[in-house]
Amino acid sequence: MRIAMIGTGYVGLVTGACFSEFGVDVICVDRDVSKIDRLKRGDVPIFEPGLEDLVASNVKAGRLTFTTDLKRAVTGADAVFIAVGTPSRRGDGHADLSYVHAAAEEIAEAITGYTVVVTKSTVPVGTGREVEAIIRRVRPDAEFDVCSNPEFLREGAAINDFMRPDRVVIGADSDQARQVMRALYRPLFLIETPIVFTSLETSELTKYAANTFLATKITFINEIADLCEKVGADVHDVAKGIGLDGRIGSKFLHPGPGYGGSCFPKDTLALVRTAQEVGAPLRIVETVVDINNRRKKSMAAKIINACGGDVTGKTIAVLGVTFKPNTDDMRDSPSLDIIPALQAAGAAVRAYDPEGMEEARQLLPDVAWCENAYATMEGADAVALLTEWNEFRGLDLARVKALLRKPVMVDLRNVYNPEEMVAAGFSYSCVGRSAVGMEISA
Repeated sequence: MRIAMIGTGYVGLVTGACFSEFGVDVICVDRDVSKIDRLKRGDVPIFEPGLEDLVASNVKAGRLTFTTDLKRAVTGADAVFIAVGTPSRRGDGHADLSYVHAAAEEIAEAITGYTVVVTKSTVPVGTGREVEAIIRRVRPDAEFDVCSNPEFLREGAAINDFMRPDRVVIGADSDQARQVMRALYRPLFLIETPIVFTSLETSELTKYAANTFLATKITFINEIADLCEKVGADVHDVAKGIGLDGRIGSKFLHPGPGYGGSCFPKDTLALVRTAQEVGAPLRIVETVVDINNRRKKSMAAKIINACGGDVTGKTIAVLGVTFKPNTDDMRDSPSLDIIPALQAAGAAVRAYDPEGMEEARQLLPDVAWCENAYATMEGADAVALLTEWNEFRGLDLARVKALLRKPVMVDLRNVYNPEEMVAAGFSYSCVGRSAVGMEISA
């Protein structure tokens, strides 16, 4: 089979590479000439574990190619995937579908013979029908069907998520389209992956419902963490106690500074807006969005309080700025709220992240970027752990204490054990467990 992947962002590049690993001939298309040139040289522009090797092996095998020529890629393809960005419009929560609509118009002009046009981008309910209408308008004679095939990829584990998914959801109206999609996903039938066929609208909504539910779960445990701090309970024990209930499950019950990334913030906002427009407001989701926005800002106050309530003239070392480990993605990362708030309170910030600093430099001005975790902490008044990269999980505490001016650690990911930190002589603050340790004066 042969497919075209429109867009070489995170979703498009991972999906295209993984399909090529299945033996499908894949042409990835992007308007960005420099990005395509980089990919042709084997330079993968995003960090995702295993992706560089996967791209290289399939390029070498001749199954994966890159081009800026959409017409050449689409002509003769069995399926064309739209995997372009759908960012939130600033201020109103609407998903910006201009890239999707533009792709649909170009695809319409290029398709030859029967083609399945697949929306892989996360799009509001009704977008598939809009894509269909655009293609019909541009090419009334075209033979095609539109499908919805939302992605459920976790950054940092995307390749495994594609190769061994919990499920594949496909919205399709015709038997012919379903046959094409079954053929593409045939390798997953061998491992008995559930393939859920449904309508376009149901498929589109399923993606938003899944992400919104997970965002709600994160927000719930974050609020429980705040309550734990007030009443002397341990949020990890609470999470274990409720997570062992099969109806609840243990995943996404990890307290922290709030959700971020490319999906949850954008998708919760888009679903709220869709629900409002059709007169079925989602009050729970509206509250989740509000709580999460406020939580990121409150984490800066937590750091300031751990430093005695005043950080004027003090230096704060920050470990990790990406929204999660194993990615270089800075989109809606809590650090984008926390670091500016610390700076506004008078602190100087030094930071280190294993993969995210190149992008972070453009987003976080006046931060001193360091070459490693220990260099970040040298002479700082406190260290704040924002992202739980593996290399931060086993820091040499004696060395950390010697480098800091004061032994203050604020662990927003609960990486360390409070009792051990106190025994090591630290003033240690965390999330959902009582702050403990020596008194630190301003």
